[in-house]
Amino acid sequence: MATQVLILATLETKEDEVGFLMQELDKLGVAAHTLDISLATGGSILNGDQKRHAMEAVVVASLGQIDADVGVVIGLGGGTGGEIALNILRALPLHIPKVLVTTLPFDPRAAVADSSITLVPTLADICGLNSVLRDVLENTALMVAGLCRKSGAGRRQNPAVGITALGATDGAVLPLVQALACNGRESAVFHSNGYGGAAFSRFAARGDFEAIVDVTPHEITRVHLAGAHVEMPLRFSAGADLPRVVLPGAMNFLGLGALSEVPDHYRDRPHYAHSGFFTHVQLTEDEMQLVATRLADTLNAVSGPTAVIIPMGGFSHQDRPGGAIENQTLRDVLRVTLHDQLTEKTVIRTLDAHLFDPVVTQEIITTLDHLTDQKDLP
Repeated sequence: MATQVLILATLETKEDEVGFLMQELDKLGVAAHTLDISLATGGSILNGDQKRHAMEAVVVASLGQIDADVGVVIGLGGGTGGEIALNILRALPLHIPKVLVTTLPFDPRAAVADSSITLVPTLADICGLNSVLRDVLENTALMVAGLCRKSGAGRRQNPAVGITALGATDGAVLPLVQALACNGRESAVFHSNGYGGAAFSRFAARGDFEAIVDVTPHEITRVHLAGAHVEMPLRFSAGADLPRVVLPGAMNFLGLGALSEVPDHYRDRPHYAHSGFFTHVQLTEDEMQLVATRLADTLNAVSGPTAVIIPMGGFSHQDRPGGAIENQTLRDVLRVTLHDQLTEKTVIRTLDAHLFDPVVTQEIITTLDHLTDQKDLP
């Protein structure tokens, strides 16, 4: 196989494990070479700041040694080595297949939110070969051998319509994807859960979208109010020149953790357990005004043709008659705030329908077509 495979590891401490992985790859006809990401301290013990700076220096130096035509990159490491390898992998282009074999000494959601990295947990520590680790490394070799057969790993030729979603807004997103497909347009849907928005931003920034339909700007509540999330400074501004349709999907609640972990002052509000891991808590009127203002600020700053569609029948699957967090007043607060704060360049459509209503889907399609035509005008 012609694909070039690179293994990143701290060879000072992981030479045997890397050797076994290379042996397994060789059995499958895959040749690999290594890049040592050891700190090379000469046995001295670094204090916290010294170690952190040394790790950063290794990342920078390593990135300068990786060929642009590399096929697959494998990172192998525990705590320190795993973190160095992770940061190198995160800096590589999205289209390069990347595998991180690690003890997972971190929360993987934040670490790989905007990166195309496949994680392989080692279960046992990477500290000498044993039956558990041999099995993991053999599986890794088989996986990489499959990746080596991938062809055409360049960027997608046909940009998609970037769409945001949650389980609470699927009833709007799935019909939209189907309607776009009927019009010959591909969709790329991202989970607006505090992590997916980072990937959404990265794809938008590198030009993979022809338009944006932000059905679920829920992450604005996480950034400005509460809920786990990663830094995503470009979440609402990447792809600023693209046609953009925005709806207030899931802006009516906070996405918090398991019900047993939700603080009492949130449980005093209307709420429901979305699953065993997540609880949705209704916003207050002041909070809705705040996030609506922040949304208006971001939309006022983008340059492309923009429209907002406000479905006054409800913003999520539990914001409807009989729903656990149904609240007409919150919808009115958002509507009034956006009308007051948005500049004239943003078109506002108000519909007497729920987010999931087919009339909303049709309005999105019609509006998106209009904005696309507007952008194409000389």
